[in-house]
Amino acid sequence: MLQPATSQLESSATFVTSHANLQWKLIMNLQRLLNIDIPLIQAPMAGVQLHGLAAAVCNAGGLGSLPCAMLDAAGLRKELTALSEKTSKPYNLNFFCHTPPAPQPQQESIWREALGPYYAELDIDPASIASGPGRQPFSAEMADLLDEFRPAVVSFHFGLPSPELLGRVKACGAKVLGSATTVAEALWLEAHGADVIGAQGLEAGGHRGMFLTDEITSQLGTFALLPQIVAAVSLPVVAAGGIADAQGVRAAMSLGAAGVQIGTAYLCCPEASTSAIHRAALHSPAAQHTALTNLFSGRPARGIVNRVMRELGPISAATPSFPLATAAIAPLRAKAESQGSGDFSPLWAGQNASGCKSMAAALLTAELACGFIQ
Repeated sequence: MLQPATSQLESSATFVTSHANLQWKLIMNLQRLLNIDIPLIQAPMAGVQLHGLAAAVCNAGGLGSLPCAMLDAAGLRKELTALSEKTSKPYNLNFFCHTPPAPQPQQESIWREALGPYYAELDIDPASIASGPGRQPFSAEMADLLDEFRPAVVSFHFGLPSPELLGRVKACGAKVLGSATTVAEALWLEAHGADVIGAQGLEAGGHRGMFLTDEITSQLGTFALLPQIVAAVSLPVVAAGGIADAQGVRAAMSLGAAGVQIGTAYLCCPEASTSAIHRAALHSPAAQHTALTNLFSGRPARGIVNRVMRELGPISAATPSFPLATAAIAPLRAKAESQGSGDFSPLWAGQNASGCKSMAAALLTAELACGFIQ
């Protein structure tokens, strides 16, 4: 039997109120857990930011993040010292926890042969290019620095470190955020010690956090992935990927997110170290076309499609395993950029660069925070 219209409206109002109360409870729980004023995390973006951007977001009430995978211990100490001088607020340190591959001389040869025509074009001697990983996983040496600086949050890409290293992270008082690109990864992170889960949708810029599978077709968009992870785990879930403005923030919160992580929108802030070539691409029509590519590191990462991605294809079987592909293409990037070209540069960006503004990070954070206001 149908209820009278008035009763239906009352039931609907009760549901809306109940949902709103639950959402605020989720938000407040994340704020308390991470000790932040705004449940917004600035995504760590190696190569385009250091402590300046992280400090600005922290001081604006969000959780600023420092990417650490491309820093050695001395470099990280320098950045942490500077960050600590610029903010007394909680901050996030982000590390990779991949397993370094063994040297791959045969695959390296195949990769350099694929890049051969470009070496000739730019007058680069392949014999002068040293091989090397370019990115290091979280280690005991880095854990020593955590003991000293005691960050509020430590986040990991590609799973979590060993139980011993993870124990050291937790012993220094940090909360652990793990990046999940599938429900299975979210469940794994919950079972292995994460405190917060980042639901990284397919739209997100930079490296995919996938670690239980290499199958790209397993990857979902943010607003398909988010509610599935929220339903599967009991931990707070932070939405990441394609969120560029307050409206996107509201959409993520309506699907059960306890907070959001935003990266691309911050790339043109003055506090970021994004190159002039990269900034120009973000403000051009080219930013409307991004793709996952393994050309720059050996692992899928989303960036603006450029010449090398078009000509070699964004995903190539020629690349060595992550992160060994970086060394051979780096000289091409450097030479081309010296000539004002981004043809060989990793122009990392998510699928929604519409919120990328040349404005102070604090002001952008305030704009984005409006999405949490009902």
